[in-house]
Amino acid sequence: MTETDLVLAANLEFYRAFGAGDYPAMNALWARNAQILCIHPGWPPLSGREAVMRSWRNILTNPQPTRVACHDDQAFVYGEFAMVICEEELSSGSLVATNYFVKEGGRWRMLHHQASPLVARREQARPQRRRNERH
Repeated sequence: MTETDLVLAANLEFYRAFGAGDYPAMNALWARNAQILCIHPGWPPLSGREAVMRSWRNILTNPQPTRVACHDDQAFVYGEFAMVICEEELSSGSLVATNYFVKEGGRWRMLHHQASPLVARREQARPQRRRNERH
């Protein structure tokens, strides 16, 4: 697998954990050595592992799980740093997301996640959806 493939796999693991409400997997995915950041739609920026992981624990333990699917994902690798831009499809609407990753211990780990409402899509054929959608 190429580094791009590995980054895309880490990104899909993020959405799998998100959709499955799998906090241990979500926690394992985020960086340990780097300062992590997160901006959930409509929330103020969160900085630091404690605040970011507390937010994910609260989101993932909600009795009404979030249905989420990631598509149109594109990875950009810059040495030990990478980012993925993608669309998120939730039951409440579509978001556009930027996910940053850093290589720690030979593994791509989440460094930053930011999602915001998607108002308009580009006019082009959309690739087939990933199979990480929760039903």
